[in-house]
Amino acid sequence: MRKRPISFLVRLDESEHKRLMREVKKTGLSREAYIRALINGYIPKPLPPLEYYAMMRELNAIGNNLNQLTVKTHTTGHLERAAIQVEADRLRHAVQQIQQAVTEPERRPPVNPNVHPP
Repeated sequence: MRKRPISFLVRLDESEHKRLMREVKKTGLSREAYIRALINGYIPKPLPPLEYYAMMRELNAIGNNLNQLTVKTHTTGHLERAAIQVEADRLRHAVQQIQQAVTEPERRPPVNPNVHPP
């Protein structure tokens, strides 16, 4: 890690601090890393939902299985249609799950009429 010998104080009011910390929490970064990203011209993205990692593992497993079936087909000259169909079905199902996770609207929390956004 490179050294960062320069530090400075930034004064925020309560609402600015809450907003900063809310945005930082979404990303999983430290407050310092979040601010450095902004200074360097990057907009930090929120952490993906936990389902993302399970979906990526599933897609990797399907890709590995399809690759093994392809290698076996080239080696033996025999196409295992049933095994390929199973993997194709798994792939279709995984893509549907990803589409649902990404495009399905999320239920918003109830609005508290006594709280006003910053």
